[in-house]
Amino acid sequence: MKPYAESCEQNKDVIIDVIRPLLADVGVVLEIGSGTGQHAVFFAEQMPHLVWHTSDRDDNHAGIRQWVDASGLANVRQALNLDVDQVDWPVLDCDVVFSANAVHIMGWSSVVNLFSGVGRLLSAGGLLILYGPFNYQGEYTSESNRSFDVWLKQRDSVSGIRDFEALDQLANEQGMSLCGDYEMPANNRVLCWEMGDIHPR
Repeated sequence: MKPYAESCEQNKDVIIDVIRPLLADVGVVLEIGSGTGQHAVFFAEQMPHLVWHTSDRDDNHAGIRQWVDASGLANVRQALNLDVDQVDWPVLDCDVVFSANAVHIMGWSSVVNLFSGVGRLLSAGGLLILYGPFNYQGEYTSESNRSFDVWLKQRDSVSGIRDFEALDQLANEQGMSLCGDYEMPANNRVLCWEMGDIHPR
């Protein structure tokens, strides 16, 4: 039986409403932390002009493979082995990096490594798109997010909802600038940064 995440089913339609226009003129997407693979299959099916590359740690590859195989889609790829903390990321020419509900699960050092890795991958005009809950100016946007953050930290002390300003600084350090901040249901957001012409590499 394929792995199943209820949250993916609940948020896939609202996410695609936001990202479809952002991805209208791009060709290749790398998803970091594909999890079950549900998002990848849904987005690839809905946007057939894209090639959607899944990626995750080894232990999630079997589930992703089941979803990709069952889809029969020609434009979604099997999972690349990618842990954001690894020194050498897969060599991939991509236009967009997408990640949902990941940065609050990682430790902060891994979040830093994610942005650094994305900075190495993207060329001018490339996009980084993150979906999830975020704090603003150190404040929770809802009581449910506050409770969720407590639960995250009890589960793993290094995880937690990230401050938008801290993420924006990491993006700026990699030559990216914010081009979209979209309010989503259930106190989530979609954040989008674009790589500039002058890259700090």
